[in-house]
Amino acid sequence: MKILIACEESQEVCKAFREKGHEAYSCDIEPCSGGHPEWHIMGNALKVINGCCTFQTMDGKIHVQGCRWDMLIAHPPCTYLTNCATRSHSTRCTPVEKINTRTLERIDSMGFFMKFVYAECDRIAIENPIGVMNTCYRQPDQIIHPYMFAESENDIENYVTKSTCLWLKGLRLLDNNGLIKPDNHKIFGTRPNGRAFTWEEKLCRAGGAGKARSKTFPGIAKAMAEQWG
Repeated sequence: MKILIACEESQEVCKAFREKGHEAYSCDIEPCSGGHPEWHIMGNALKVINGCCTFQTMDGKIHVQGCRWDMLIAHPPCTYLTNCATRSHSTRCTPVEKINTRTLERIDSMGFFMKFVYAECDRIAIENPIGVMNTCYRQPDQIIHPYMFAESENDIENYVTKSTCLWLKGLRLLDNNGLIKPDNHKIFGTRPNGRAFTWEEKLCRAGGAGKARSKTFPGIAKAMAEQWG
């Protein structure tokens, strides 16, 4: 299949599908960090999501996609869509002027998200954290965590909790491994108020936030390639 992975610079999902023999391309406004510029379209994903286009990969090669993509997997930016951003829309902690600006940015982000919903493709998966699209659009078809696709409880890279919503069209729900939910108290430690630290908080404390927070976990990428490919 010919597959477009939109808003992905890490190439984690792209590489997983390539390993299964599919012609997958990542696309992002940033250069790829996954080591395969020959599979990366650097530019606005909206220009290529419907297929029937000509595009250039980072190695300089020109490609012609003469029909629709067989599958579209999109990771639209969640900066203004996630529930974590909601506090920035409250006058309790944010000046009104900033709220107005962020509201406009949230509206733009919602419009960008919906472009993928209505893309001309028969198989679509859109990924985002729990946030405003759960109510302003609709509830996701599935909410997954990385631990559901870990190889075992000793798979420290994947055996963590991090809610990820999937809105699906023409694709079935991902089957998980049946592992029990990790105990974040044991893995990441406990706050003074008794609540456990999260994977994201551990990442921030270690100075590894930013791109790493938005990168698809290898176990999830592998499951997508094996089950949808």
